[in-house]
Amino acid sequence: MTTPTMRAIRLHEHGGPDVLRYEQVPLPQPGPGEALVRVHAVGVNPPDWYLRDGMSNLPEHVRPKFSLPVIPGTDLSGVVEAVAADVDDFAVGDEVFGLLRFPGFDGSTYAQYVAAPASDLARKPAGIDHIHAAGAPMAGLTAWQFLIELGHDHPSPFQAAQHRPVPLDAHTTVLINGAAGGVGHLALQLAKWKGAQVIAVASGAHETFLRELGADEFIDYTKHHPEDLAHDLDLVLDAVGGPHSRRFLRTLKRGGSHFPVFFGEFDDEEATQLGVTVTGTQVRSNGTQLAELAHLLDTGTVRVAIDSTFTLADAKAAHKRAAQGHLRGKIVLTVA
Repeated sequence: MTTPTMRAIRLHEHGGPDVLRYEQVPLPQPGPGEALVRVHAVGVNPPDWYLRDGMSNLPEHVRPKFSLPVIPGTDLSGVVEAVAADVDDFAVGDEVFGLLRFPGFDGSTYAQYVAAPASDLARKPAGIDHIHAAGAPMAGLTAWQFLIELGHDHPSPFQAAQHRPVPLDAHTTVLINGAAGGVGHLALQLAKWKGAQVIAVASGAHETFLRELGADEFIDYTKHHPEDLAHDLDLVLDAVGGPHSRRFLRTLKRGGSHFPVFFGEFDDEEATQLGVTVTGTQVRSNGTQLAELAHLLDTGTVRVAIDSTFTLADAKAAHKRAAQGHLRGKIVLTVA
């Protein structure tokens, strides 16, 4: 009997975008608690290229284990083709989207079909297409779990303390660094939904875009150091993060919080002297939270901006676009 197959992107070795191979692979079968999803679009995220290059940017002790060959990808939007006998929440024909099995690296969404944990899925908002839905899960849940509700009690590999979102309202001023990117532009809209005043930091080319999303103030980092202009902030969400993130500590008022999305290098003594808190988390799959976000997407309260689209077969070009930086929203792969 012939084994059913599909097309997918796989890694057989680590390296640059050219190691992404478009090839024939076995069709997955849904196990207990899973749905087989026919993929229509795939969101491209930083963990995809971290996996591709072998996690060289992460400390060795927190690198997840995986074996090659592997199908990358965690975000998808598609249609349910089959469900396991124990799945009651979804039926064949349902349009769904989700962040699969994260923080693991076996989401395997760069493919025509995926066996997806039903608990990681939510119904796709009827008001948006698969491309926009595929751009939402990881970036949207990252913004949600940092700003709105953590929704889990798993410890972060980057800190001992449990992350606690800061209540946002009209009396809260939030600075978002990297505001035009995937996490940044969704975090801006969620903060505005809660009524906060938002200062967006990005290059000048994105000012009009970010003001249209609701930014109250804008700082062009190519012309000014945002840490020299912003003061007395309640919260900084640094969607760029990394070793230079500590420069934002002095923009906070006493009692303020700094949330680096990508872990940085901070001096605990400096934070204590300034009377501020530095905390972060690692985004996790959560179909329930995604369903809440779906409502905001469906009503247009939050919208996903698409930087560019590529076909699944052209995933190499998508990764090359990501490496260029200066993204406005999300890169998405379309799947035939």
